[in-house]
Amino acid sequence: MTVYFIGAGPGDPELLTLKAKRLLERCDPVLYAGSLVPEEVLVHAHPKARRIDSAALTLPEILAHCEAAHNQGRDIARLHSGDPSIYGAIGEQIRALRKLKIDYEIVPGVTATSASAALLGCELTLSGIAQSVIHTRYAGKTPMPERENLAAMAATGATLAIHLSASHIHKIAEELIPFYGTDCPAAVCYRVGWPEQDYVTGPLENIAEQCRKKRFTRSALILVGRVLSPEDFADSYLYSPDKAHIYRPKFTPAAPRRVKRHVAG
Repeated sequence: MTVYFIGAGPGDPELLTLKAKRLLERCDPVLYAGSLVPEEVLVHAHPKARRIDSAALTLPEILAHCEAAHNQGRDIARLHSGDPSIYGAIGEQIRALRKLKIDYEIVPGVTATSASAALLGCELTLSGIAQSVIHTRYAGKTPMPERENLAAMAATGATLAIHLSASHIHKIAEELIPFYGTDCPAAVCYRVGWPEQDYVTGPLENIAEQCRKKRFTRSALILVGRVLSPEDFADSYLYSPDKAHIYRPKFTPAAPRRVKRHVAG
């Protein structure tokens, strides 16, 4: 039997993958983080499946449910918000499952970063502005390795996706301004995909004030970078008529070219 770490996405039930939906329909029990996964997502679970809210559970208690279901020959759906591999705290669960010799599988989900970019209607990687996205967080109760402090991340000039840190927005803005400037666009996206989703945008110099007015202190993602409001940027090479590649040769052949695709195995 298998424990499936399933990415529930940011909250919109329609953003579940087909694989996630299929597994939810047949797994029993379903352990879900009630504080992060809306009940609407559970509509895909089997009507008779046990639903266990893990929000108030400790790691040993979660593992006890997994072990009990495993001993009963049941597959378990471990439902996490977003993508389980990014701030999903599945590492310690996986380590324990390996010791218990219980099989597991990770089912990716739509990240809060992707959903926030969609909400804002922007691309996070633009030619000549930023070609990298850094997922990070602000040091709080959980310390950050010194080499990954916010200043080190900001020095790259990349688009920043700052998780689990909305309550520190004032300090974050202060630390980023020396690298990005007071006028650099920022956004704070709250509960993206939930019925109450909301967001604010503005320059770094007053994004904290706007965030405070909305009372965003948790369940929010901070995005920072010039890509959020670009004044000018170059077209990518992908569709440029002046740039040839394997699917679009420089000279058009008399007969359409067929590209042989590699088939594994």
